[in-house]
Amino acid sequence: MSRRTLSSVVVAVLLVGLLAVAAFLPVPYVTMSPGPTVNVLAQQDGKPKLDIEGTKTYPTEGSLRLTTVSVTSPGAEISLVEALSAWFDGTRAVYPREVIYPPQQSVADVKRESSVQMVSSQDTAVAAALTELGYKLPLRVEVLAVTDGSPADGKLQVRDRILEVDGTKITDVSQVSQLIQKSGVGNPVQVVVSREGRRRTLTLTPQASPDDPGKAIVGVQIGTGYDFPFDVDVRIDEQIGGPSAGLIFSLAVYDELTKGALTGGASIAGTGTISPDGAVGPIGGIQQKIVAAADAGAKVFLVPADNCDSAVGAAVSEDEIRLVKVQTLHQAVEALTAYAKNPNADLPRCP
Repeated sequence: MSRRTLSSVVVAVLLVGLLAVAAFLPVPYVTMSPGPTVNVLAQQDGKPKLDIEGTKTYPTEGSLRLTTVSVTSPGAEISLVEALSAWFDGTRAVYPREVIYPPQQSVADVKRESSVQMVSSQDTAVAAALTELGYKLPLRVEVLAVTDGSPADGKLQVRDRILEVDGTKITDVSQVSQLIQKSGVGNPVQVVVSREGRRRTLTLTPQASPDDPGKAIVGVQIGTGYDFPFDVDVRIDEQIGGPSAGLIFSLAVYDELTKGALTGGASIAGTGTISPDGAVGPIGGIQQKIVAAADAGAKVFLVPADNCDSAVGAAVSEDEIRLVKVQTLHQAVEALTAYAKNPNADLPRCP
């Protein structure tokens, strides 16, 4: 073997070695795959996932499945090989990490935001369903999240209704932070809340914000809630977060408060945010959610209208699952009512 040939072999071996190493180095991307689906009409540990008390409900059948995606966790990394594998897999997707996890957000921030979105979406979903049924709902100011280790930790709870702060009646979300800021760091504030129908007075001592030492905080996220005429409790795995199950939650509440089975006994899946007036909004991961629904045996998938263009690219056939376009909760109810009467009914389609 000549010196030139030997050199070429050595270079080739080194290059292959470097490529092999590089293939397993972390890359700044995350993968999104079909996740589990959950039938919100079913039971969990012997109790209904959707529990309505204080008003008449009706038996139902079939399934209404919320759909999820499995995303690389905030603290995990993927290799080039894993990214390429997902890229060429028609059921998965690859995104730049910063698109899913903004650099300025910590892992704790991401989890807290997801939890807040889920709590908020459940309340909004109930409000949308009741509004569709003709109820008028007064608004309230409530706790959406409590930060671990904060002054509010162990005192305030999610869904506590904020009635007063330092003697001032609370009618708007912005009042809470303004009054806490007015009190200042280290100066106790009296917070009156309503919890499970009981009035409670709590003392919180604001601390300085880590991002702004001059700002007083107690470690809660406050938002708008609703005074419902009866109790609605949703039991869903805490690992499932975000606002995208709003439409399915609304349909489930509507189904249990009306006679007959909205699904007609069929397996229905869907996704979409929901607003109090019933408008259905777009979500992420639509193709992966459709695949997950088809794998779970769903026959119809309710698609937010703004997701339709992407939805038709899901790796499923029309024979597997039917994509139905919806813009509002009312349209979704009409579509399912028609489908229950005739599975071959002409329904709004994607695209």
